[in-house]
Amino acid sequence: MGREGGRRRPLTVVAVAVAAVLVAVGLYWFEPWKLWQDQRVSEALPSAAPSVPATGSASAAPAPPSPRTVAQGTLISHEHTTTGTVKIVRLPDGSHTLRLEGLDTSNGPDLRVWLTDAPVKEGTAGWRVFDDGKYVSLGKLKGNKGDQNYPIPADVKLSEYSSVTIWCDRFDVSFGAAALASA
Repeated sequence: MGREGGRRRPLTVVAVAVAAVLVAVGLYWFEPWKLWQDQRVSEALPSAAPSVPATGSASAAPAPPSPRTVAQGTLISHEHTTTGTVKIVRLPDGSHTLRLEGLDTSNGPDLRVWLTDAPVKEGTAGWRVFDDGKYVSLGKLKGNKGDQNYPIPADVKLSEYSSVTIWCDRFDVSFGAAALASA
């Protein structure tokens, strides 16, 4: 009886060690605590208006152009409940920025903002389509709530992209997406 108990002890230690490693890897990979941690961002729309030098007459200088929305869409939910508005805004200096307004989604590991050429589909059919075609990553999602801006590189041809997704790079799934329509 003593030997049988002696053999079980090393197996139990190995099983506990393997279980501890699996739990640690699972926690690292899934980052479940993020589901209860919100990151709120409140960025104003950038005003990249060129500065007008002071001259003798203030009325002689034309007013700088205002930012103009050139495309927009409403976020729908995919893997996680997601709401908000997406806008592509042309700034006074000619550059473009993607603006998320009123974003509300779950936090998660390795979330990105992508411009894509994929159609936006409702439900589970839309969860995994965005990495099948052409996309441009505009960077990591700054926060899962609020208003935020993502500069669009100057070499991006906006006419080639029809949607935006909040993409989880770790699990290759869309948290939410919006089809873009001309404003």
